[in-house]
Amino acid sequence: MTGTTGARGAGPKGARGAGPKGARRPEVRLPPLEPWPGDGLEPDGDYDGLEFRAADLAGQDGAGARFMDCALTDCTLDETALGRARILDSVLSGPRGVGTHLAESTFRDVELLDARLGGTQMHGAVLERVVIRGGKIDYLNLREARLKDVVFESCVLVEPDFAGARLERVEFLDCALKGTDFGSATLKDVDLRGAAPLEIVRGLDRLSGAVISTGQLLDLAPVLAAELGIRVE
Repeated sequence: MTGTTGARGAGPKGARGAGPKGARRPEVRLPPLEPWPGDGLEPDGDYDGLEFRAADLAGQDGAGARFMDCALTDCTLDETALGRARILDSVLSGPRGVGTHLAESTFRDVELLDARLGGTQMHGAVLERVVIRGGKIDYLNLREARLKDVVFESCVLVEPDFAGARLERVEFLDCALKGTDFGSATLKDVDLRGAAPLEIVRGLDRLSGAVISTGQLLDLAPVLAAELGIRVE
């Protein structure tokens, strides 16, 4: 199984003039994989070159585990404990789950495709060269996380929480951002022009390192006026 992200840094900026620096995308090329034997996750386990297909990992404890050159396809992740896990050079396709614990985890050179997740806890996580494409994620907690070279593409994020996070070279392409919290976040080279709708409930004052379109500015004008204490009559 091989990831297909396309060219690095691909995005809508070329036709719209100079913009922020584009994200470097992962180039995931998985080797021939062995099927996971299905004997349960282990804390601090080491999983290398395995395919997890339709595995029910609900409630299992893989805290601190390392997944290298792995494919997780159509897996169930309800309440799965993966805090401080390291997921490297891997593809997660069609994960389903509520309350997955990924606090302080590391995702590097990873594709997350067609996810259906709710209440995922990723506070303090590190994401580098990650593509999140398709699917819908509700109440994603990325507080105090670090995101560098991350692309959200053709997905729906409902009330994502980026409070206190650092985002650098992050792109939102053909995405829905609903009820977003950027409070105390730090943004650098963040491209929000592909987000529709773009709903920000907190942290408008943190957007100095982002680029938005003229239409998005008009849509955000009432919230921005309220933030600045401006009366519009």
